[in-house]
Amino acid sequence: MPWSDHAIWWHVYPLGFLGAERTALPPGEPPRHRLPALAEWLDHLVRLGCNGLALGPVFAAETHGYDTVDHFRIDPRLGTEDDLTDLIERAAARGVRVLLDGVFNHVGRSFGPFADVARSGAASPYADWFVPEGDDFRTFEGHRHLVALNHAHPAVADHVVDVLGHWLDRGVAGWRLDAAYTVPRPFWRTVTDRVRARHPQAWFSGEVIHGDYAAYVTEGGLDSVTQYELWKAIWSSLNDTNPHELAWALKRHNALLETFVPQTFVGNHDVTRIASRLRDPRHLPHALTVLFTVGGIPSVYAGDERAWQGVKEEREGGDDAIRPAFPADPTGLGPDQLPVERLHQTLVGLRRRNPWLVRAHTHVHTLGNAVFTYTLADPESGAAVAVGLNYGAAPGAGSVPAAPWTRGAGEGEVDAVSGTVSLPPFGWCVATAPEIP
Repeated sequence: MPWSDHAIWWHVYPLGFLGAERTALPPGEPPRHRLPALAEWLDHLVRLGCNGLALGPVFAAETHGYDTVDHFRIDPRLGTEDDLTDLIERAAARGVRVLLDGVFNHVGRSFGPFADVARSGAASPYADWFVPEGDDFRTFEGHRHLVALNHAHPAVADHVVDVLGHWLDRGVAGWRLDAAYTVPRPFWRTVTDRVRARHPQAWFSGEVIHGDYAAYVTEGGLDSVTQYELWKAIWSSLNDTNPHELAWALKRHNALLETFVPQTFVGNHDVTRIASRLRDPRHLPHALTVLFTVGGIPSVYAGDERAWQGVKEEREGGDDAIRPAFPADPTGLGPDQLPVERLHQTLVGLRRRNPWLVRAHTHVHTLGNAVFTYTLADPESGAAVAVGLNYGAAPGAGSVPAAPWTRGAGEGEVDAVSGTVSLPPFGWCVATAPEIP
C-alpha cells in the first residue's frame, strides 16, 4: 500500500483556527508567529486516530488565503517559513504528515506578476500569464479580486512546478489543489509529471466539485479528488429518510474505486458543518459510520469531532461561522460533546484495524424505506465489515450474509447464524468478521 492509503486527515483552516486578522498585515508589520500553536494540537489529532494534518492556505494573501499574492512566502499573519518547517518537523516526530493547500487557478490582484501587468500592460514580461477580458482580465467565477491564471502559458506551469517543489523540499507530503476542476487537465498532467520526477512519493488531491472525477486522475495525473457526490448523498439521504439516495451514490463510489481512491469527508472549510446540516442530531453517528467504513481516504474537519455547529452563507463573511478560532490547546475544548469525539476514535480505530477498507467496494443487502445494510470484504485476507443503519424512529431489521460477526460499534446486533441485523430506533451498528461467504 502507498502511504496515502493509510492516511486519515485532520483538516484545519489556519487563518480562522489561529484567530488571524481578516486582511493582510500592513507593510513592515512583524510576523505574528501563530503557526507554532498548531503543534499543541498534534497529540489531539493523533488521539483521534488521524495521522495527517491537512492545512488550508498558509501563503501570503490579501484576505481569506485563496487570494494568494506570494506562493513562496508564509502569510505574516501566520508566521514565517521557519514556523512552518518547525511544525512539519514536530508533526513528523509524531508520525504525522502535512498537506498544503495550493491555489493555482487564480491569484489575488496584489500578486507580483499581476501587479506588474497592471502597471506596465503588454510591456510586462508577465503579460501572457493572464487573459484579457473586456476592460479587465478573466477572473474566477466572476470574483474581480481573484484573477485567473493563463494555464496555456508555459511560464505558469513553470511557476507552479517551482512552488510545489519548493515546499515538498521542505518536508510537506503533498498538496490539495484548490479549484482543480477549473484548471485544464493537461496542465495538471504536465505539472504533476514534472514534480514527481523529483518527488515520487508526493500525493496530489484535487478539489473537484462536479464533472468527470476519474478523468482528473487518468488525464490530469492527480492521485485523488474530493468526493462531493458522496458527501451530499450522506446528509441528504439522512435528512430525507431516503437510503436509496445513498445506495445510488455508493454504486457510483464503487465505480470510482476501480480507478482511484477518492478523498472522502462529511465536512470541510467550504460547507455547512455536518452537525448543522443534519436535521436530526441522532443521525450524526450514521454519517460518521459511512465515512469511516466505505472506501476512500477520509478527512475530519477540525471541530466536527466535537459536533461544532456552523452554517455557510452566500454573502460577504459567509464562511466565518464554519471557520472559527479555536482555543490555544485541546484542553480549551472542555467536556462539551466529548462523546462525539469518542465516537470518532471508535470508528477510526475500527478502520485502522481494517486498513483494506481504503479500497473496498460496498455491497448493499437491505435497502428499505428506513433500514440500510451493507458489507465490505477483503478478498485477500477474508476479513469483512457489516454495517446496519436505521434512519427511522421505529425499530428496524435487515440482513447481511451469515458470518462469524463480532460487534464492532453501535447499539444494534448482527446475528452470526442468520445474518439478521436488528436495530433500535435511529440505531446503527458495525460488525466485523474474519471471513464472509
